[in-house]
Amino acid sequence: MTNHNSEERIEAAAERLLSPRNGGPRIVDLPENLRPTTWKAAYAIQDALISRLGPVVGWKVGARDAAAEPFRAALTAQTVLLSPANVPHAGHAVVGVEAETVYRFDKALPPRERPYTEEEVLSAVGSVHAAIELVDTHFAVWKGAGQLSQIADQFNHAALIVGSGRETGLSVDASHQPVKLLVNGEVVLDQRGGNAAGPSARLLAWLANGGATSLGGIREGAYVTTGSWTGITFVGPRTRVEVSFEGIGSVAVDIGA
Repeated sequence: MTNHNSEERIEAAAERLLSPRNGGPRIVDLPENLRPTTWKAAYAIQDALISRLGPVVGWKVGARDAAAEPFRAALTAQTVLLSPANVPHAGHAVVGVEAETVYRFDKALPPRERPYTEEEVLSAVGSVHAAIELVDTHFAVWKGAGQLSQIADQFNHAALIVGSGRETGLSVDASHQPVKLLVNGEVVLDQRGGNAAGPSARLLAWLANGGATSLGGIREGAYVTTGSWTGITFVGPRTRVEVSFEGIGSVAVDIGA
């Protein structure tokens, strides 16, 4: 994004990303003069977009693999739902579903100079839950925009459905945790492990120590989802999606017409 530190350009990009959410036309990507060219610029636009959507109630954080730099998107109340949930298919370009695990924070982790340890971060968590993230794009074509533009636009977030969970054993084994995904009652995936981002504690600590600081850190009561265990499964209208994580909990969402 040209002059990516320009507050005016950041605000203009956020307004352009907000437009499709209010019924405006979808574009293939942000205009070149508003397009972010650095992660810093992408997050600045995302923050400006979030300020227009409402107070932050959660986060999505993930990484391409266990050694990669994580990425994040802030979530607002309008797209964080409790299971069982109903979400219309109409109005979405696509609806993809991902099985995820969500951490609910009982203690706030505000920005501070001294980094939080992974142990401190996990001690602030009250429970871990089964969840489904719905993914979509507000651009004209799925994955048609550049990665940084997607990050600016909440990295393809549509909704987060939070299911039942547990209050002990908060560290989840990313390599061996059993997970099952059903679509209209049929098992689509039944496997052990699958979260390429690796241990959740690393992702949560990254979020507390940098990812969330521009928006006040992780707040008490926040839900933080930590990446897909199953990849994306695209579904059509009138579809019921169910996910279960053995020993953790289950979650369901009905995709309407």
